[in-house]
Amino acid sequence: MRATDYLKEQCQSDWTAATTHAFTDALADGSLDLEKMVGYLQQDYLFIEDFVRLLASAIAHAPTLPDAIPAAQFMGVISGPENTYFLRSFEALSAQSDALAAEETVAFQNLMRKAARSGRYEVMLSVLVVAEWVYLEWARPFEDRADALPFYFGEWITLHCGAGFEGVVAHLRGQLDQVWDGLDAAAKSDVVEMFTAAVACERAFFDAAWAGFEVAT
Repeated sequence: MRATDYLKEQCQSDWTAATTHAFTDALADGSLDLEKMVGYLQQDYLFIEDFVRLLASAIAHAPTLPDAIPAAQFMGVISGPENTYFLRSFEALSAQSDALAAEETVAFQNLMRKAARSGRYEVMLSVLVVAEWVYLEWARPFEDRADALPFYFGEWITLHCGAGFEGVVAHLRGQLDQVWDGLDAAAKSDVVEMFTAAVACERAFFDAAWAGFEVAT
C-alpha cells in the first residue's frame, strides 16, 4: 500500500466527510447560497499567504531540482490564475476581499505555519498533500458540470481538477510516498499526526462554510 493511501486510511471518516460534502455538492449544482459562497471565498483567500510560504519552504527542502520543479511551477498557478480567480469573484459578487479569520481558518493557518517552520520536508508534504488531494477528490466528479455554472462556481471546480492539477497532486503524493520509507517511527508518527490534523481542518472548514461564515462588508 502506498504511504499516502495508508495515511488517508488513518482518518477515513473525516476524509470522506471533507470530499463528499453538502457544501461542494451545492456549489457543483449551482444551488449554493451566494452569501455562503462569499463567506467561503473570503475565508479561503486568507489561506493564500500561508500556503505560498509553506509551498516555498517545501520547494527549498526538496531533495533535488527535479523534485522541486513541479511544486515551483504550481506556485505560479497559486499566485497567478488562482489569485486572479478570487479577485474576479469578489468583484462579480460585489464582495470585499478582506475579512477577519474565522476560528476554523485560524486553525488551518496555524497548522500550515507549524509545518513551514518545522524544517522537515515530510511534515510540509503531509499538509500540502491533504490541501490539494482533498480538493481534487471533491472536484473531479463535477468536472463536466463546470462550464454550465457561473464562473465563480465553475472555475473553482476546474482549478482543482483536470490533467494539470492531477499532476500536482500526483507529484506531492509521490514525494511523500518516496520519503516515507526512510523515516523512523517517531517521524512517521509526526506525519500521521499532521496529515490527520490537516484533514480534520478541511472537514471543519467545509462544515463552517456550509453553516455560513460571517460575511465581511
